[in-house]
Amino acid sequence: MASGAATLNQWYERDVDSKMNRTRRRPIPSGSIQALHALYFGIVLSLAGLLDLFLFTNGYAAALGFLTSFGYLFVYTPLKRKGPICTTVGAIPGAMPPLIGFAASSHHLAIQAWILFTILFLWQFPHFHAIAWMYRDDYKRGGVKMLAVVHPDGKALGREVLFTLVLLIPATLLPSFFNMAGRVYFLAALILGVAFLWFGTKIYRERSNASARQLLLASVIYMPLLFAFLVFDNPIYSLLG
Repeated sequence: MASGAATLNQWYERDVDSKMNRTRRRPIPSGSIQALHALYFGIVLSLAGLLDLFLFTNGYAAALGFLTSFGYLFVYTPLKRKGPICTTVGAIPGAMPPLIGFAASSHHLAIQAWILFTILFLWQFPHFHAIAWMYRDDYKRGGVKMLAVVHPDGKALGREVLFTLVLLIPATLLPSFFNMAGRVYFLAALILGVAFLWFGTKIYRERSNASARQLLLASVIYMPLLFAFLVFDNPIYSLLG
């Protein structure tokens, strides 16, 4: 379903992609794939993913998967040309996979699923704001009204990055209080969160491409490390041992 949504997104935004340096070599604007073929392919992938969830897990997970794709394609994507609210709205479908997975395995949603959702939701702001700052001229050419485009001085972007990173620290500590992880994870999450926040303060102060690139790199290292500690310091493993 994620592949289908990404394909349909590129079909919908093919005019925008053709104006931006970072996206003009994508299959549709470059001419290697016809737009109509991409449309059919995206629809087939999305329906196949929806059917897979419905048949092999449950209707709850399938419904959440459908809402994720719908929100991404029909709410977030059009909002990218309207205003910076698109980042907040887009972070919702971006954080949905833990809810889908939890519903698929347990047929319901518990507080643990919402904690994972919150972590992913908050993480996306520094990650995508770093990208937006680096490619703000490109986004401006494409008519994508990210925060970095609407407020080009970068002050609003820096504040939002700091705000979400500060919130991310207590959010990542919550698993230790809900029997999802132990003390090792707690300490690792705290150290990773403070380090991540330090890179956020750099872009807040400097508002440079170099600080944005460092924040982006920190974001893609941070998330796998955090979840690795969450998996391997899970109380379930202790019970099995």
